[in-house]
Amino acid sequence: MSRRDRLAARKEGHLDTGAFLKVADKFIDVANRENQRVNATQLHMAFLWAAARYSAFVAKNMMQVDNHEEFVDTMTKEYTEMLRQHLGDETIDPKG
Repeated sequence: MSRRDRLAARKEGHLDTGAFLKVADKFIDVANRENQRVNATQLHMAFLWAAARYSAFVAKNMMQVDNHEEFVDTMTKEYTEMLRQHLGDETIDPKG
């Protein structure tokens, strides 16, 4: 995909890898700021709750998901894989 195509796709709300990571980093920045006042173990649960709430909103209103259990299973597998990848990431290892 050319730079022009990527920029056009971004204007329509599609994220390439770089744009995806930039958006994700914005959420991490919010978490880091909130973590100055909120215990991390409670904060990560608040983010999980918000992610689940937003995912349900998107599933029901944008994707018109009929089979909720199939969607939950798909999202659970996606989250599991993401979590495994991040747990294996040595750049977030406090001992590293």
